Amino acid sequence: MKKSMLILVLALALTLTGCSILPEDSPIILEGSPIETSEALAETESKTPSSEEESEEETSEEETSEEETTEEEPEEEWVELPTGGETNPIVEREVKIKEKDPDEETEEAQATSETGEEEEEQQIMQSFLTGEWKDVNVVNRRNIAVMFPNGYRAGGSNTSPRLSLYGISKASIIYEAPVEGRITALMGLFEDYDTLDKLGPVASSRDYFIYDAMSFDSIYVNWGMARIWVEELINSNRIDNVSAPSAGIASSCEDAFYRDEEIIPEAGKDYTGYLDVTKLQEAIESKSYAEDYRESFEQAFLFANDRIATYDGMQGITKIWPGGTGMNGGGYGNFADMNPHFEYDADKHLYYRYQYGEPLVDAMNNRKIGVTNVVLKICHGEERTPNEEKYDFLAFGVHGTGECYVFTNGKVIKGTWEKSSDPGANYLYDQEGNQIVLNQGKTWVCCVWKEYSQYLTME
Repeated sequence: MKKSMLILVLALALTLTGCSILPEDSPIILEGSPIETSEALAETESKTPSSEEESEEETSEEETSEEETTEEEPEEEWVELPTGGETNPIVEREVKIKEKDPDEETEEAQATSETGEEEEEQQIMQSFLTGEWKDVNVVNRRNIAVMFPNGYRAGGSNTSPRLSLYGISKASIIYEAPVEGRITALMGLFEDYDTLDKLGPVASSRDYFIYDAMSFDSIYVNWGMARIWVEELINSNRIDNVSAPSAGIASSCEDAFYRDEEIIPEAGKDYTGYLDVTKLQEAIESKSYAEDYRESFEQAFLFANDRIATYDGMQGITKIWPGGTGMNGGGYGNFADMNPHFEYDADKHLYYRYQYGEPLVDAMNNRKIGVTNVVLKICHGEERTPNEEKYDFLAFGVHGTGECYVFTNGKVIKGTWEKSSDPGANYLYDQEGNQIVLNQGKTWVCCVWKEYSQYLTME
């Protein structure tokens, strides 16, 4: 009996360590161990491949898995554009059905089952302004070009509150140019504005901004103007405009604008006017303006396809000062060490805008303004009334041709810009005469006063 107990204990110990001294026909059954007859074991062995066969099958499964993964992966994100070259840029746009992710499909299916209505498939195409895939109705609809001020304060005194801009981050293209006082003003081109409630403060008009808006068949939005230089142009049929009531405007859209003194508390009156985007459509209809791009519209910018144009052969630039780093009278350099500049974020492929010593931020969402492309358009400029300080208006030659610098993906491409007529597109060409390919996303265009272009700095 003691011998049997000893054998049992030893068997238990060895079994727990993965060994066994029990013969196959032993009557002793260990708790938890499966009971297998010789027939069941034989059947199991017939179904179990040898180690060599198992290894081959595992390898085959791994290869199949890798092949399937490769097929499902998106196209390579990066692609090099050689100097002067183009890699399938977007020339002719196609319309396709937007692919939905599983979560969206589940939510929509649930909503459809509750309402009993079928959800229409969303048609998308690539934007004329950014090259990104957007709703067809948004892409084909004419954009609005809204004027914004860009001073340090929202008023004329040193105690005036800081200026903040509402909605500027939603612009697809931002134009910037010097104005009187040697500061700059901004013009945002918006195509995605359906979810916005307001934009502003809305600034007054200068004729060279109108000419650039014409290049994109924009509906121009302003509050006030330099009458002597703008009145005839803005009241003509050469530009479709939605203007706030002000001196010189022949036909205003009063209902589309309002004043709000709470957005920037204690701001000067000129900084309290906003566009009521919810009433914009009514204003456009009241003017009988074409709502979609007209036949005369020319696409100005050429965008890369769904990959990224790297321009690996070009010089790398991470910081851009349109007016240099010192003080000058060119409109971009009034504040030493606080001049407006762009800094490139290589991880996000974006150029972030800084001015007055800090990032430019949208008051609507507190987001920093980042763009995919920066264009410096070098234009001849002059003072229109040099002997009258009160009317320090400027003029810029935005028609014809001139030098330009295009920054994208951390690189700089030197070339020329060309605009042949008022409504003509503003094309960008490299030094070999090929149209420069921008990357998909927002673009910031700086009109740089040629006579002060020597201050332009990049590193």
